[in-house]
Amino acid sequence: MRAYRVYAIQKGTVIDHISGGCALKVIQILKLDEFNQVVTVGMNLESKKMVRKDIVKIENKTLTKDELNRIALISPKATINIIKNHKVVEKFRVEVPDMMENLINCPNPKCITRNEPVMSKFKKISEKPLTVKCHYCEKAFSEFKII
Repeated sequence: MRAYRVYAIQKGTVIDHISGGCALKVIQILKLDEFNQVVTVGMNLESKKMVRKDIVKIENKTLTKDELNRIALISPKATINIIKNHKVVEKFRVEVPDMMENLINCPNPKCITRNEPVMSKFKKISEKPLTVKCHYCEKAFSEFKII
């Protein structure tokens, strides 16, 4: 029998199947460390689907579409569980959107988005490996920084 190491929440969101070692990055991009948010983190837990996984439980919070997109960029296999009255009422996998606005800073120092007040826009080119292309400078990147 497997013992649970992370306690259940009554209401909120559970981000499961986060790539091992990425839970703290998820907390950072969701800015959970800036609010009085109750957050439970499990890192490098055993998983049947993955070798190791992380999990983040956030009490009394529903994620926005923008927040889900940011999670997908960090961990495209993450699953989201919406919890109400200690039960999972909805479960789905995050998806990297085909078009992303203001989610990624363009790494190209000559891109207009780096020098002018222009919102960045990227198009998803491929998922494996994840590759995106800047709408303005038209350069493709497989590694990028998240705002």
